[in-house]
Amino acid sequence: MARPRSFDRDHVLHAAERQFRTAGYNGTSVDDISAATGMGRGSLYATFDGKHGVLHQAMSVYFTRLAQGAPKALAGPDESAMERLHAYLLRAVHGVPLAADVPPAPDRAAAACFAAKMAMEVGASDSEVKRLANDCFSVLMTAVADCVRAAQRNGDLDPDADPDDLAYLLLTIVRGTDVVGAYGHSPARLTSIAESAFALLPRPRHR
Repeated sequence: MARPRSFDRDHVLHAAERQFRTAGYNGTSVDDISAATGMGRGSLYATFDGKHGVLHQAMSVYFTRLAQGAPKALAGPDESAMERLHAYLLRAVHGVPLAADVPPAPDRAAAACFAAKMAMEVGASDSEVKRLANDCFSVLMTAVADCVRAAQRNGDLDPDADPDDLAYLLLTIVRGTDVVGAYGHSPARLTSIAESAFALLPRPRHR
């Protein structure tokens, strides 16, 4: 009979994600993952095929979390679409997780999008990381663009504006604040960037 697993997979992968966020992929060793997760080296290799496998599975869990959290955070009636966009933008630039069961990161640098961070570091040489990062971005793009369309239907945004273009603009602002936040700029500065970006969204011309 196979021996039952004596670990919580989600707990292990969340702990590994925090380690990768903090130190990066190249700055993290198998021993670091072992210390962060409480799993021995042998168990890590047997269960996840080492550091590389841990990263792929951690990103897969992150994608699942994002796919559930992003649409939920941005969906709702057309009348409150602008409020949801505003709230999402403020949360995102400060690295506040979309999922309620995920604690905030200890600092802004560690709060940057996990998928984007790994794609920047190893995506060029790891096709699976690149694919997972693209999937994460697509989930966010769809959720934000759908919320933009809701705001257009309610007359709060210019109906002639391309919703996908506006979604790309907002997500580019968010990813840019990942960099600004990593440089240590204040939360007030990040809030100012988010508010400026929100104010620049095209309103209906008659208003």
